[in-house]
Amino acid sequence: MPDRTTWPSPPLPPARKSQGSLYEMRPIVQVRRIALIEREVREHLSQAALDAVFARSEVISEGEASTAQGKTVFWASTMLTFDVGALGEILREPADEDTARRMAALLAKDPSLDARSQTIVRGEVERITHAKPKSVRGETRLRVRGTRVYLDIDVEAVLS
Repeated sequence: MPDRTTWPSPPLPPARKSQGSLYEMRPIVQVRRIALIEREVREHLSQAALDAVFARSEVISEGEASTAQGKTVFWASTMLTFDVGALGEILREPADEDTARRMAALLAKDPSLDARSQTIVRGEVERITHAKPKSVRGETRLRVRGTRVYLDIDVEAVLS
């Protein structure tokens, strides 16, 4: 076993009585070393998990078409339901209400949400109307109840 040498600790400075204000600031400490690597923790939904979540979602759509000034517009509502509880077998995180809330918060900021929901909505418009839409617009809202995350999309599709 290597020989260890114990170094004596330096003596403590004598105690000083503060004669200044109670709000007197301590002297600024000088930095002698700087960090080479900065660390940042960011949370986002993985693309593999999003693929699985959207593939296992329940989709419900309803709507009706109306014609005005030679233009046919389909007004609809599409709701996607993501059940985090049912995804428990494939997720590392616990399939509970906290995970559902975190998922909804991260999904709201996810850059792929619009493209994913647009694809589903276009498919639903085509399924219901049996026509290919010229344009589709949607407004989304997210809400959470228990372990279920609901993505509600109000749809306006121009058919002709």
